[in-house]
Amino acid sequence: MPKIAAGVVKFQRESYPKRQALFEELSSGQSPEALFITCSDSRISPNLMTSTEPGELFICRNAGNIVPPHTLHTGGMTASIEYAVAALKVPHIIVCGHTECGAMKGVTDLEALNELPHVKDWLSYARAAWQVVKEKGEGMSEQERMHLLIQENVLLQLQHLKTHPYVAARLSTNSVKLHGWVYDIKTGDVTAWNEETQRFEPVADYYADMVREHLPEHAHVAAE
Repeated sequence: MPKIAAGVVKFQRESYPKRQALFEELSSGQSPEALFITCSDSRISPNLMTSTEPGELFICRNAGNIVPPHTLHTGGMTASIEYAVAALKVPHIIVCGHTECGAMKGVTDLEALNELPHVKDWLSYARAAWQVVKEKGEGMSEQERMHLLIQENVLLQLQHLKTHPYVAARLSTNSVKLHGWVYDIKTGDVTAWNEETQRFEPVADYYADMVREHLPEHAHVAAE
């Protein structure tokens, strides 16, 4: 806690003054470019990973970057998705999984979580991804199966997103776009799901045109 408290003081003395104009502007409202759904894992920093400033991402975090299918039951994820899409009208929704995900390890043996009933129930929303891995992953190593599970879970949660009424409505008019990402903690690599090729590709390749537009000095990265 001392480090955290000291960090607040450092923010107030150093970081805030440098961005005071930005924070004053944000005090009157927000217009984020994306709803960013990722894991609660402390090793994941969405703004650091995407080099974004406050106000640019509407972030939702939970164990396993899970999106429960839409029901009449009100939950934090459902309400946040509804607000981001219907009120803030975000044009993009990103579901970002990551390597070494403890939640995904838990999904492989839900019965071992009997002493954590709420965790067990929550992770059941990823059970279908594990069934896919068991179907497709025959002959794979344990490490390969885990990586496949992380990817399949991202794809499953994208499917769950489509059951939310406002998401479905805006998808029908192409006013929102869904993105599935996987972040590698060890290497810093981020891959994105390509619906056309049916595989995860480096962000620099999948978004090559956008990268060239915003980082022309790094255009060669996407071309390599």
